[in-house]
Amino acid sequence: APTLFARAGYRLVAEGDIWQHLRVSGTEFVAGYLMAVGVAIPLGLAIGWYKRLYFCLGPFVDALNAVPRVALLPLIVIWFGIGIWSKIVVVFLGAVIPLLINTFSGVKITEARFLKVAHSFGASELRIFRTIVLPGTVPFIFTGLKYAAGRALLGVVVGELYAATAGIGYLINVAGSSFQTDTVFVGILCITAVGVASVELLNRLERRFDDWRPKIESGP
Repeated sequence: APTLFARAGYRLVAEGDIWQHLRVSGTEFVAGYLMAVGVAIPLGLAIGWYKRLYFCLGPFVDALNAVPRVALLPLIVIWFGIGIWSKIVVVFLGAVIPLLINTFSGVKITEARFLKVAHSFGASELRIFRTIVLPGTVPFIFTGLKYAAGRALLGVVVGELYAATAGIGYLINVAGSSFQTDTVFVGILCITAVGVASVELLNRLERRFDDWRPKIESGP
């Protein structure tokens, strides 16, 4: 019953156990996600803009996208241990690929007629990239950011289910093993709340770019 979930949540808050789990999972999520953003957006823009770089790195991106990150967990734990860094790496790998693919896909579908007009007026490559390519890629970047946030949360939970001593995933795993369904739902609701809040924050941030992006005038 929902009242049991509320009681379990109140108990975890009153005892203080939930705060440690939230702190650990939050650190893993924020660190891994920000690392993915810092790598995926610049690299995605470069791969989409430079054809040679796309031909060199494209196959590796596709291969890494095809490999389930869960299959890499044993290797990641061996390399980084069962501490926080192994979970950060899992979060990073889960978030970086969708964001990377969305970013360079947005660059590659830039309309050729815009580029031809800019070249005909003698615009430099840097100006073309800054005024045409980058604004047109913004919707794809934010789509990738939203999708990557979900993949990052999945990485947090999966990493903590596999090897951890704290975190929301660890809480769900321990509660599930002892058939504490109410506590399991508390953990699930915590993850869901973070996911919804992350997407809403990204939506508000995206709306700030509406005035910056070029508008397409409607016909008569």
